[in-house]
Amino acid sequence: MGVLGVFARRLDALVGPGVMLLFPLYASMRAIESPSTLDDQQWLTYWVLYSFITLFELSCHQILAWLPFWPYMKLLFCMWLVLPIFNGAAYIYENLVRKYVKIGYYVSSNYSDSQKKVLLMMSLDARKSVERFIGRYGPDAFDRVIKAAEKEAKKQKEIRS
Repeated sequence: MGVLGVFARRLDALVGPGVMLLFPLYASMRAIESPSTLDDQQWLTYWVLYSFITLFELSCHQILAWLPFWPYMKLLFCMWLVLPIFNGAAYIYENLVRKYVKIGYYVSSNYSDSQKKVLLMMSLDARKSVERFIGRYGPDAFDRVIKAAEKEAKKQKEIRS
């Protein structure tokens, strides 16, 4: 077995840094530069999960030393989190984290209840754009936009029915 045996026994040390650090680092930098927030979610979630794994390892290193398969389990799990075919980090965020963690966003009390409701449904970037719109054209213009959007949504619903 020679070289192949050594490679198989040290697969986690040879492949791990590339899968768990280099590729996510590169992908995170690309996500920062892209206009989409979907990839931001994937990579922010990955780094949070990777941090939890690292904290777990640091806390339980004496127990994990007795488990010879731990490095391979970690490698497989991180591959599932990282590889674009799986997007495991985004999956965990959508199906586990989002259900149990409710993060409240602050919306100024200067807005009416209907305006607050609409602003809270938006992403942070969209909300900033709408707040600039309101600052430029006033809250009445925003109310007109909301009413027009509701009217259009109702019209589209009737067409589909």
